[in-house]
Amino acid sequence: MSRVGKRPVTVASGIDVSLDGTCLVAKKGNLEKRLETHGRVEIAIDGAEVTFTRVGVEKQDAAFWGTYRALFNNIIIGLDKGYSKSLEINGVGYRAAVQGKVLNLQLGFSHDVNYDIPEGLEMKVEKNVITINGTDKQAVGQAAAEIRSFRPPEPYKGKGVKYTDEVIIRKAGKAAGK
Repeated sequence: MSRVGKRPVTVASGIDVSLDGTCLVAKKGNLEKRLETHGRVEIAIDGAEVTFTRVGVEKQDAAFWGTYRALFNNIIIGLDKGYSKSLEINGVGYRAAVQGKVLNLQLGFSHDVNYDIPEGLEMKVEKNVITINGTDKQAVGQAAAEIRSFRPPEPYKGKGVKYTDEVIIRKAGKAAGK
């Protein structure tokens, strides 16, 4: 059994946490993140620590307990440090550029692929590396996955869009004739 829910969430300095009914609210400057718990867990705010407690003894209650604790911890980390993902573009003629609120990708198609940058995310392109930054872990990961899906890396030459820490296992090409 996981023990994620037992650990308290330590709130970083500069972040204000309050309870609005069954909704946890975290604020830092003009940024505000909300986590609606629907009354599935009990929440106690004690200074710089937030603790979660199970409501019942059912298996589903234990699942909600750990899930909401992890989601709130992700909100605190996002407001404090932020999240980042990096994508690498490999291939002859493959390019990327940020033009206002649009990421323009040239990935070997007969047309450019334009990706509208979601609200709350920031993208930078340096040479062949796209860096996505934001405070929402889910939004950063979703944007990275969508950009990667336009041209996933292929196993023969490694062309395409891949995460910088992703390892592409290469296949051998056709064997030469006898």
